[in-house]
Amino acid sequence: MEKSGGNNGKVVTFGEVLMRLSPSGNKKLQQSNSLEFFFGGTELNVAESLSYFGLEVKHVSNVSKDLVGDAALAFIRQFGVDVSAINRVDHPLGLYFLEVGAAIRPSQIAYNRLNAAFANISPEEVDWENIFKDADYFHWTGITPGISKGAYETLKAGLKEAKKQAVTVSADPAYRSNLWKYGREGREVLAELTGLSNIFIGGVNEINEILKTDFKFDEEGFISASKKLMQTYPSIEKVFDKVRTGLSASWQKIYGQAWTGSEYITTEELEITDVVDRIGTGDAYAAGLLYGLQNFDDQKTLEFANAACALKHTILGDANLVSVEEVMEVTRGNTSGRIKR
Repeated sequence: MEKSGGNNGKVVTFGEVLMRLSPSGNKKLQQSNSLEFFFGGTELNVAESLSYFGLEVKHVSNVSKDLVGDAALAFIRQFGVDVSAINRVDHPLGLYFLEVGAAIRPSQIAYNRLNAAFANISPEEVDWENIFKDADYFHWTGITPGISKGAYETLKAGLKEAKKQAVTVSADPAYRSNLWKYGREGREVLAELTGLSNIFIGGVNEINEILKTDFKFDEEGFISASKKLMQTYPSIEKVFDKVRTGLSASWQKIYGQAWTGSEYITTEELEITDVVDRIGTGDAYAAGLLYGLQNFDDQKTLEFANAACALKHTILGDANLVSVEEVMEVTRGNTSGRIKR
């Protein structure tokens, strides 16, 4: 695989590896007798996109000690992601079923992950001290601590070690109410872990969830919410948000906004009129931010992330298979989709 590079440091990601099973096209499960499969997972999608951009990335996880785990590792390796910190365990790989929606019919997902390989992870299995020795960034999301007590405790141990080694931590603390089945209160945990982070990826909704506030969903509300977040958690340096307007399952609009600590910035809105795959679009945005923060100023970083997110809507599967130059083309306004010869 040919990669494009830049002046970049190493990124560590931590999260579940999942198998995704879908009927082809836009069929429902009851219409199908065969399924396509992909491997993904929120943090893994970020890792694969960053590796495709040319960064050195290590993913930390558990996968099953069987042929499914073998296939998952082979899939991840093809992107150039370092899998040396992925453990093999005697639990099945987590999976989910996806029916891809169209027009006014939304996509639907059903998960099977509660007793899977990653749900059974524990802090003793991960050598964070060595993993972070040559790392510059660590990325986590709110999905991981919601899966199990072990996943939460392992992530928390990683965040403490990242702070000790002065690794910059990016947090995408999305709250998923259908998780959190093991007795911990999700908002409380996400608030705790946000306090161990430096870059916050989220908007008013996420901040309101964490702080138990009721800021409005306009520009002024976003700025006020971001300031309040930074006052509450002084380690947070910047807040980046993706704003989506869904006209239908097949037609989306997105733009980025950010509070840099001193100013509000935003991007032009990008429109995707024929969505191929919504899965992984937020992960593509996060990967765009992590690449941009190491290569551009804040304005260009936000534009790069928004363009990367838009392009992911056109890629089948969980990973964003686009190069830095392809993303840059969109940031320069080239959205015609004309054939390149």
